[in-house]
This record gives sequence, C-alpha cells and structure tokens, in this order.
Amino acid sequence: MLVVGAGQMGGGIAQVVAASGRAVALQDSAPGATGRALEAMRRSLGKLAEKGGPDPDAVLRRVTTVERVADAAPDADLMVEAVVEDAAVKEAVFREADAALPPHAILASNTSSIPIGSLAAATGRPDRVIGMHFFNPVPVLRLVEVIRSAATSDATAAAVVALARDLGKEPVEVRDVPGFAANRILMPFINEAVRALEEGVADAGGIDTVARLGFGHPMGPLALADLIGLDTCVAIMDVLRDGLGDPRFEAAPLLRRLVAEGKLGRKSGEGFFTHPG
Repeated sequence: MLVVGAGQMGGGIAQVVAASGRAVALQDSAPGATGRALEAMRRSLGKLAEKGGPDPDAVLRRVTTVERVADAAPDADLMVEAVVEDAAVKEAVFREADAALPPHAILASNTSSIPIGSLAAATGRPDRVIGMHFFNPVPVLRLVEVIRSAATSDATAAAVVALARDLGKEPVEVRDVPGFAANRILMPFINEAVRALEEGVADAGGIDTVARLGFGHPMGPLALADLIGLDTCVAIMDVLRDGLGDPRFEAAPLLRRLVAEGKLGRKSGEGFFTHPG
C-alpha cells in the first residue's frame, strides 16, 4: 500500500495500516516530511503501547519512505492520497499514480470535501477511484467515510469497505456531494462558533466549554478547528459554498483573517488558542 502525503493525516493513515500488519510506503515531496511523520508515529505508538498497543518498533519496520510515487508503484495495489486540500494538487497526484501504479490498483483520496468524480476524471480508471476519508487523530477515531463517484464500481467500494473494517474502523458509505456527510454538518458548526466569537457572545474558552459540557462533545469547536487547521477549515467552507451555491457556507471573516495572518492552529502554534511547542 502507498500513502501519498506525510502530514498529520497521511502519517496517521500509514501508522494504522502498518499496525494492522501490512507493509506501507509513505511518500511526500516536501523535504523532511517523511522523517517528521516517522517521529510522530513513534510518539503515538509509544503512547498506545502504554495502553497495551502494538510494539512501536515492529510497526515501524513495516513503514518505508520513498521519494517518488513511482518508487512504490510496482508493489502497490492501493494508494491513499492525503495531501493538502487543494483540487489541483490532488488531481496531479492522481494523474501521477494512475500512470505509475498497476492497472488493478485502487486510487483512494482522504479528501474531506473535494468531489471524488473530479479526481476520477484525472485518471484512466474512474471505476477504481474512491474516497476514503479518515478522521484526525487517525489511530484513535474509528470513522471512515467511503465516498463513491458515479463511476466507482461495486467491487472497488466493497474492497475499501472491507479494508476499513480490517483496519479497525467503522466505514459509512456516503454520496459524492460537497463536504460529504461529516463536513456538511461539522464545518457550519465550527463556522457559527467563530461568528459567535466575532460577535462577543463569549470568549473562545467559554464557547468551547458550552460545547463540551452542554453538548457532551469531547472537544470544543474552536479547539477542533485548531486541530484540523484553520486553512483547511476555510478550504472546506469554500468547497461547500461553491459546490452548493449557498452563501450561508461563507467562511467567517475572523476565520479568514487568522489564516491570512498565518495563524493556522496547532500546526503553526497559534489559532484560536496558543499551542506551545
């Protein structure tokens, strides 16, 4: 199996695949990205081992890093793409993988909002293109959205559903519509929390406390936005707004301003909250 993109999501996907006993190749064109992903995996696996999880060394031995998609191509029967939430970047990955991977290989995307049909159109195997949307942190959260385009075959969908279950996940099949199911619900919730903060309804800590103690959520919407990445939140809101043609999905001005200032959440050290280290 091949995972393209070694950020939070890609590294987490590679970890879960390796923990299931499978060999996985991890590729990222950004200098040092795969090395940082391996370090993050070791930390995550160490914490899980303290709770009875698998031996970190045994899991990491199943992970190899490669410089190019083509380096892992001969042995890959499945690619999961987990690069930045940008349609043009993802389409380029799919074109490269389509040219390099064997004809029987499935090409899956971890996209949280971009239509699978548009990614399938960048390949010569649209029946083998599918969405496989994991949730962060991947080693902990069990949900996987499985998104079929109009061209995705029954066999491809069945194979990905079976794989998700074998990885210890709970797959839910959803339609190929903007935002799918999870972000169609989640992002307007986060966006409204940002608007409440803008309007001074409560401070950031207070808004998140309402969600945690009042709604039973394990994490407030603003802390969750910081975890996801504020730039990613804006990108998903833009997909929802443009894809559904509805102005209610316009990203809150404060959300856009923080992104413009480089305050992206945990990945930058500051967003709605400060994240030391």
